[in-house]
Amino acid sequence: MRPCDLPPTSEFDAQEARVPGKGLRRIAGKAIGSIAGRFGTRRKRDEHELRIAAAVFESQAGMLVTDANGVVQRVNRAFSRITGYEPADIVGRNPRMLRSGLQAPGFYTDMWRQLREQGHWQGELVNRHRDGSLYHERLDVSAIRDAHGEVLHYVGSITDITREKSASARIEHLRYHDPLTELPNRSLLQDRLAHALQADSRSGEYGALLLLDLDDFKNVNDSLGHAFGDRVLVQAAQRMRRAIRTEDTLARFGGDTFAVLVEGLGRSRAEAATRAAGIAAKLRHALQQPFQLDARAVSCGASIGLTLFDGDAEQVDVLMREAELAMYRAKELGPGGLCFFEQAMQQELEARNALEADLRAALETRQFLLVYQGQYDARGRRIGAEALLRWMHPVRGLLGPGCFIELAEQTGLIEPLGQWVLEQACVQLAAWGREDGNCALTLAVNISARQFRHGDFVERVLRAIAAAGADPRRLKLEITESLALENLQDTVRKLRELRARGLSVALDDFGTGNSSLAYLAQLPLDQLKIDKSFVDQLPQDPTSALIVQAVLAMGHGMGLQVIAEGVETTAQYEHLAGLGCDAFQGFLFARPVAATDF
Repeated sequence: MRPCDLPPTSEFDAQEARVPGKGLRRIAGKAIGSIAGRFGTRRKRDEHELRIAAAVFESQAGMLVTDANGVVQRVNRAFSRITGYEPADIVGRNPRMLRSGLQAPGFYTDMWRQLREQGHWQGELVNRHRDGSLYHERLDVSAIRDAHGEVLHYVGSITDITREKSASARIEHLRYHDPLTELPNRSLLQDRLAHALQADSRSGEYGALLLLDLDDFKNVNDSLGHAFGDRVLVQAAQRMRRAIRTEDTLARFGGDTFAVLVEGLGRSRAEAATRAAGIAAKLRHALQQPFQLDARAVSCGASIGLTLFDGDAEQVDVLMREAELAMYRAKELGPGGLCFFEQAMQQELEARNALEADLRAALETRQFLLVYQGQYDARGRRIGAEALLRWMHPVRGLLGPGCFIELAEQTGLIEPLGQWVLEQACVQLAAWGREDGNCALTLAVNISARQFRHGDFVERVLRAIAAAGADPRRLKLEITESLALENLQDTVRKLRELRARGLSVALDDFGTGNSSLAYLAQLPLDQLKIDKSFVDQLPQDPTSALIVQAVLAMGHGMGLQVIAEGVETTAQYEHLAGLGCDAFQGFLFARPVAATDF
């Protein structure tokens, strides 16, 4: 375009354009200025974009640019930080030098095919750092093409995800492993047991599941502390791992209980049982040796329950229950016991499960009741009673506590059941308080260990008394020696709080546990109760007579009242009375009866 052909910018310019010389120079000057302005604006924009591109290139992500053949042309500082390679080390070379060799076959073939077809690829891979270590990266590659669609460059963006992968792997590991021993946990054991059942079903071979419970481990924990106990568990796990084959599974089942899953024991049940018993013997031998820790030596053998399987229509949860039941039976045999699961145990297990279901239903439908057995002084006068629990089973009739209390303890149902007993006893005590003939009676209530250990036990007792309007001075709580010893400091604190409110405390079944003046002197007690097992042997058994005499002397020496339970014969009563026993309870005086008959 010639200067004279430029369009006028205004009416004034148009008039000047008709003036030779002057107008032409003015128009040309304005046009050139306009063009220069546009080029200046574009240059500034390009410079701005270049600065943005440079900032992006030097971001926290690793960046590399290659030519169309994949030869590195440029990398940024983040790339060097991630890979360990400086620009001089890698420019002019192919990125394949970073490969770890761990990618699946065909990985890079698929990557380049996608790049050619789609112009973009994104994924995760493992590469090797310059120092030889491995790292995980997330790679994003794009092809840069010219106007004709030909590839000029490839641009890759790298993010180091090694820590992210490590954290994810650790979380996944903890889902299926015990954090203390690093052994598989119960979830992983169940998964492997399910696979074992399928494999053995196909092969026709037997496998075995063993459950091991460390003997006397609770005493180690209580006397030396949980940190010491944890170290024993770690050492026990290491010993057991060395005692089994590499293909066997050792798992921590929970607490101080471990499980061993063994496969390939043969097609004969007798042969499998023999081989499984041999494995159990190796495990017991490994654990029998004392654990030496910080100049201390402690011993923890193991009781082992064992069940066999061949995958024939068997279920994981059933096998685990079988092994658990066999383990409990082994513990009953004494330290170091070994017990195989048998069909009789299965029937026992089914009966236990049915009883547990009935027990839960009984709590909901109030099938329980209290009966009361009188307590008498040496002159035969009734001074109180003990509340005893009974279950009116809809099918089996009236059941004593021996039929269900142990199960209630194991399942945790003893807590709501014990609270109900306490509340009902307070209601009855309040009713007696309104009767002239019974207002001075005391009422004894047995307290379970789980019930007593509850954090707000004292508050629960006081609420029950207040709700019933009972006199706390007439309520007597009976606790056992084992309960008192479990946490002596906590026991003393709770009993002192209760006695400060007027309640009295009796130590039940005295003489059957680890009785000693050392702890007895610390307990705030009012009464000792001689266990029925000693009374049964009176007066003919000299050992029982000596124990009873010692209990009476100890109790009286500490200012405590002593009561004997289970007194059924006149000879027993006369012997006890002759030794100075303060109170008596048993069939000789009265049988347990309902409140209306009391």
